[in-house]
Amino acid sequence: MKHTTPLILSHFLFLWLIQPIPSHAFDSIFSFGDSHTDTGNINILAKKLARSVYSDNLPYGQTFFHRPSGRYSDGRLIVDFLAEEFDLPYLKPYLGKNGTFRQGANFAVDGATALDPTFFKQHNLTDDVSPVSTSISSQLQWFKELKPKLCQTMKECRDYFGRSLFFVGLIEGRDYIEMYPELRLMMSYAPAIIQIIAGTVKELLDEGARTVVVSGNMPMGCLPSILTALKFRDDKSNSSYDRNTGCIKRYNILSTYHNSLLFKAVKELRVKYREAKIIYADFYGPVMNFVRFPQRFGFTSKPLLVCCGKGGEYNWFPDKMCGSPNVTACQNPSAYLNWDGLRLTEASYRYIARSWLRGPCANPPIIDGHAKEDSP
Repeated sequence: MKHTTPLILSHFLFLWLIQPIPSHAFDSIFSFGDSHTDTGNINILAKKLARSVYSDNLPYGQTFFHRPSGRYSDGRLIVDFLAEEFDLPYLKPYLGKNGTFRQGANFAVDGATALDPTFFKQHNLTDDVSPVSTSISSQLQWFKELKPKLCQTMKECRDYFGRSLFFVGLIEGRDYIEMYPELRLMMSYAPAIIQIIAGTVKELLDEGARTVVVSGNMPMGCLPSILTALKFRDDKSNSSYDRNTGCIKRYNILSTYHNSLLFKAVKELRVKYREAKIIYADFYGPVMNFVRFPQRFGFTSKPLLVCCGKGGEYNWFPDKMCGSPNVTACQNPSAYLNWDGLRLTEASYRYIARSWLRGPCANPPIIDGHAKEDSP
């Protein structure tokens, strides 16, 4: 795909959001990732350790579920909108061991990393902000534990997983945050992170997956949590910020570097697995369009503000996070891009999901098998 200006891309995205989307059949969805995809595994793990998590409390879940649902948002996530599109139930967290998983399972966990948690401890990088430490390798192991309950023979498994949608969502966010603010360190470990993500996709393809969605990274320099953290460090010069967006330039460069490596890995997998559909899902582009042209999507003219938070320039402060006592949400979450300083609102996830289903922000689109596979 040739270079597309943000203005043109946002125009195409806006037009697509008002168009009907035809269905395409999948019998199940299997999902991996972090808090952008988790539908309750973190809550289950935390309770086993007698720990508490913010997503157990209102106002999480207030928009759609009207109660905390294990999701770090005011409502549905991208994976929920994918399930709706294919007439499948919302994915149950695998660790809940609740009923059958014939129509899919969610292995994603808030705070999960691509690199193994022991790596961060060995390098004295962890801040231990998560009540649990898991990695994508743990999620892949859970999938393999579940497999015998879904199919028995190699042929049966390939047929079953061939009719399934596999979603490898954001997983690298905390890897980079653990290394913050050492940008050179983040950049140096990006290839290793990509190798792990690509290796996970390869294992799923070897198990019989034939449609895999692989999500790129979001613009980290636009996260209110990182923007706030920078205010307390010595680098506060105006040159650090993109004057058009207010985002931190060097951390967005990290995100684009990560995404370029990931897309290259996806292209290499396509060569080896020609019978499979491996989709690169652009997370960076839609979010940057929301930041640049917020009002086109019904968002407030200050898109870096957090809906659920308290204090500071971005309505986010680390000791007054969403779900904490006396921290309330904005009156209209659908008018906000950012929900809690780290994750997005249901409205944002809805727009992104739709742009992945038929484009222009997925390569190729999920439900268009004839789209040309090209550069992001």
